[in-house]
Amino acid sequence: MNIRDFLAEKISRAMSECGAPTGTPAVVKQSGRPEHGQYQANGVMAAAKKMNTNPREFAEQVVSNLQLDDVAERVEIAGPGFINIHVDPAFLSAQLMQFVGDSRLGVDPVPAKTIVVDYSAPNLAKEMHIGHLRGTTIGDSLVRLLEFLGHKVVRANHMGDWGSQFGRLLAYMNRLSNDTESLIAELSDLETFYQAATKLYDEDPQFADLSREFVVKLQSGDPECGKLWQRFIDESIHHCQKIYTDLNITLTPADIKGESFYSDQLAGIVEELAEKDLVTLSEGAKCVFLDEFKGKEDKPLPAIVQNSSGAYPYISTDLAAVKYRTQTIKADRALYFIDARQSLHLRQLFAISRAAGYLTERHDFRHLPFGVIMGDDGKPFQTRSGGVVKLATVLAEAKTRALQLVTAKSPDLAKGERQRIAEVVGIGAVKYAELSKNRSSDYIFNWDAMLSFDGNTAPYLQYAFTRIRSIFRREGIDASTIAGSILIDEIAEQKLAIKLLQFTECIDAVVQECLPNLLCNYLYELAGLFMSFYEACPVLKADEPVKSSRLLLCSISAETLRKGLELLGIETVEKM
Repeated sequence: MNIRDFLAEKISRAMSECGAPTGTPAVVKQSGRPEHGQYQANGVMAAAKKMNTNPREFAEQVVSNLQLDDVAERVEIAGPGFINIHVDPAFLSAQLMQFVGDSRLGVDPVPAKTIVVDYSAPNLAKEMHIGHLRGTTIGDSLVRLLEFLGHKVVRANHMGDWGSQFGRLLAYMNRLSNDTESLIAELSDLETFYQAATKLYDEDPQFADLSREFVVKLQSGDPECGKLWQRFIDESIHHCQKIYTDLNITLTPADIKGESFYSDQLAGIVEELAEKDLVTLSEGAKCVFLDEFKGKEDKPLPAIVQNSSGAYPYISTDLAAVKYRTQTIKADRALYFIDARQSLHLRQLFAISRAAGYLTERHDFRHLPFGVIMGDDGKPFQTRSGGVVKLATVLAEAKTRALQLVTAKSPDLAKGERQRIAEVVGIGAVKYAELSKNRSSDYIFNWDAMLSFDGNTAPYLQYAFTRIRSIFRREGIDASTIAGSILIDEIAEQKLAIKLLQFTECIDAVVQECLPNLLCNYLYELAGLFMSFYEACPVLKADEPVKSSRLLLCSISAETLRKGLELLGIETVEKM
């Protein structure tokens, strides 16, 4: 149960019964000393103002109409008309008992909507690099959360698998096609392959001409060119899928809807825009000018949907994707996890889509921008030589560093077990370092900070989980067989109970704001409160029924940590 929303509904109903105008709901938040279960309701003064009555007197009327039997220990009026509610510990106990054996931990499914989540979207001409980490991990965590709530989620991996850069790649493949071993060797490193093809393109005019010919062949459907293209795409997808598997990302090849998927629809998109009088010819290019987009000196800013050579820029493909998502998939919402530098592009995309009728009032399409990963020097994270940091290299180093830490911490574990733990800890550390930061902020990539067992990190939370599980393992207790009720007597128990019951509030907030860092902060606070509870309240040495009560609190805490990390896409282990 979401206590905050539950209380808000009760107070809103009481306000309505006291004559409050429609549209003045109560807003409830925690206040005072959270460990005492105190919530404060606002909205009473706004309603009183509309009714032209004394706020405190109106608050007294509302309190007299509140139906909070067995919920509130006491209700007080504070200041000019705030209502303070002190939740009864017995109510907390009853609510927590509903978590026992409940894999959803009190989170009720919501009415399902069809939601497209557009994330990751690597350029298949190159290997995935550090810049893909943010959109991939944030997008996947929201996918998990939305599906947990019961929505129908369509994963959309809008891969860059089309465009002029493929001309040089295919021309280079064609040059190597008679030497199978060389081709296989060079394709094993896509970044090097891309650099070699680009160097040849820049230095050899004949190769550059051939590359342009391959672009024309590819776009006109030449079968031999298509075979070369498909081989390169398959190899690139293989590289990406290995990264997704290592990162525990739920994207699969079936989720790919690359730029090529929409290539045969682009001419029709431009025709439809022209039919709606949205297209203007400017210097040979077909453009859309909308009044809300102005450039320097207040000049109209064009969105080019077909350039003077007849080619279609990215926005044409994205318009086709919007149309496909609303008219074919029937999406209610779409979340675009794309970096902040594409903000203008996305704003133009949605504006043109609305003007063309692809987006209507019932559609909620949003750009969820994110910042840049920085190095210690405050510049975008790069290799020492200034090159791009491959994501595969980052993940391999994360596992190596984590293995060193796990070996130092638990040298008695078998080598295979240490390696498995290191994979979970290393990958979890990289993902959590990303997810625990506000999406819109830049952050500094720091190995020591993300792999620390202290502070708001994945290793700290994973270790907190294993410590709780060790309580049951050491004593040979099966958590699912614990009988009895939860008793909330001590302050540390009450603090922990309140935090556990806020899991639903947290999930709601994360999904509403699309900010996974809110869940990270919640889990970190929960882990801290559990440690305080465990130090203040003996568990195994307590007498019954207190022992069983505290074991139940331990079990729910462990499951909440596990479920929360799972929704972030981070695994847990039983030992560390």
